[in-house]
Formats: sequence, C-alpha cells, structure tokens
Amino acid sequence: MKKPITYISLFIVIYLLFWPVSINPVVWKADSPPELKGRYKKNTILKNIKVHWENDGHKGPEDVVFDGNKVYAGYDDGTIMSSSGEFYNTNGRPLGMSFDQEGNLVVADAKKGLILIDPQGIGKVLSSKSDTDNIPLGFTDDLDIADDGKIYFSDASYKYGYGNEIKDLMEHTPNGRLLVYDPVTEKTSTLLNDLFFANGVAVSPDNTYLLITETFIYRVKKYWLKGEKKGTTEIIIDNLPGLPDNISSNGNDIFWLALFTTRNQFIENTSDKPLLRKIALRLPAFLQPKPKHYSFVLGITGEGEVIYNYQDDSKDSYAPITSVNQYGNELYFGSLSHDGWGKMMVPE
Repeated sequence: MKKPITYISLFIVIYLLFWPVSINPVVWKADSPPELKGRYKKNTILKNIKVHWENDGHKGPEDVVFDGNKVYAGYDDGTIMSSSGEFYNTNGRPLGMSFDQEGNLVVADAKKGLILIDPQGIGKVLSSKSDTDNIPLGFTDDLDIADDGKIYFSDASYKYGYGNEIKDLMEHTPNGRLLVYDPVTEKTSTLLNDLFFANGVAVSPDNTYLLITETFIYRVKKYWLKGEKKGTTEIIIDNLPGLPDNISSNGNDIFWLALFTTRNQFIENTSDKPLLRKIALRLPAFLQPKPKHYSFVLGITGEGEVIYNYQDDSKDSYAPITSVNQYGNELYFGSLSHDGWGKMMVPE
C-alpha cells in the first residue's frame, strides 16, 4: 500500500510549480551546439597562461588593460588596481575598460554606468542613462573607443542588473542594448535594442564597424558605423560552442573573443520548456544550473572566420575567461571570478 503524500512533499510540489518568480520565460529555439571538432577542436593551449596578482586581496579581474607602462585590472569590490597599487574605486563593479586618446581610463561599471578616470585618479560618471529613450543603464558591461572619441558600450540588460544574470538567461528575452556616448555633446544615444545579453564591444581598426556579442544566444553581430551600410547590422558568427563574453581588436586583423564557458545542456534542453526554467529558478542556488569550468578563446576575423582556437579543460585551468586583450606579442586575460589575471605569449 502506498504511503499518503506528506504535507511537506505537497508544499514542495506547490512551491516548485506555483511560487512567484520575477521572470516570464519565453519559448526559443536552441540550435544543437557544434561539436568540439574541426575549427573548435579541443586542445590545451591555454595551459600556458601564467597568473599574476593572485594574492593581492582582490578577486574577479573582469578586464585587464595595459597603457604601455602599467597594467590595470578592475575587481568585484569596485577596486581598480594598477601595477603601482590601488588606482581608483568605483564603489560599483568595473567590467570593460579602455584608454582614450588623452590617457583617461574609461570604465563600463555594471552598477554605476560609464565612468571616466583621469591619469591622476579623479573620476566622474559620463553616463547613467540613454538620452534618446531615457532608460537608465541597468548593466553597463563593455566598451571601446573610436578614433573620433565616441565611446561605444553595451548595456547587457536594462531589466536585470548585475548579479541577476541567471534571471536574464532563464527568461531569455532581449533586454540588451548598444549605446554610444559622444564627448562633444555629452549625450548618450541608443543604437540597438533587443539584444540577448549585450556584452563585448570592439571597434574595427579602420573604424568602419564594430562587433558586439550576444552572450545568451551564442553569436556575434557587426554594426556598421560608416559607409552605405551605416546603421545596419549583420550576424558574422552564430551558434558558437560557448557563451561569448568580451571581444577586442588586436589593432590589425584579429578580434579576440572570450568564451565564458561551453554551452549548458539544461538551458539547451529547456529552450522550449519555460515552465521548467521557472522551476529551476525556484531551486536553491546550489541546485541551479552551473557553468562548466572551461577555458576557451577564439581569434576571429571581422567576417567571422575562426583563425585561432585556444582551450584548456583541466581542473586548474584559468577560467572563466571573460576578456582577452593583445599587447605586442602577449595576450592578457581577465576573469569574472578568478583571483588573478593571466598572461601568455601569442602562440606561433
């Protein structure tokens, strides 16, 4: 004879099925992830990464930049460290960073917006909302600066702020934006809406276009800045084997693309099952889907051709990698959660 269902079991079932959650998941189609073969063949090239500043008391150097003299890294406690020590604290979460032509460090801070810090370490907020639609920046993520001084940057999700990425992923609605800040007018304009977690931004060496990554739909888009196609977009690479994060130009012919991790089977299998994603969000955090520990970097052209494929799936690999910047013949790696930043020579 079967035992009657207990009140606790009944409560758990009701909780998992009906407890309110702050997302409204939608059905979407996930293409089958490409196998790690061919242009994505598994390798251990990234085992050569050497970690720096691992014991400086800070964590999560999301982006790492070099001005030719000093290295700068932004951490999860708001601190931006340089080779000389603490440079600035945003009291937020610095993510993407880049130097302008005057030597100012411009920072995409997930909580504070777009920040400019001069060489003396004095900072100011350049933008905290879009002036064209009056929508506040919810999750300022990455940036790049064109030759004319305009700052192109991403708002990963105006709906879900930093720390709520899982909600944006589970809901799977396009809440991201591409924006531009004009230092002449001091105004911010929205260039693109409806992006699926807008993340990395990289202006091409000739300033005719930029690339922007959409993390939760596994693709990279090109947005034309000049010419007959100005203001239009096209997908240059789709159905990536991992979640694209920051992207940067090496100033020549390669864009370095950091993949945060490989694709998650639960997310793939529930793309047409929004109820299951709601249930997953009701689970304790330790039971929710977790990213695999995996180091993954691609070097692509502006047309989306994969030229370089660097990986490492070992348990002690430098992961997750959230940014890759090339200076001379060296690659600098950032991470959302690692204790230090990484560096290695560009493989021959």
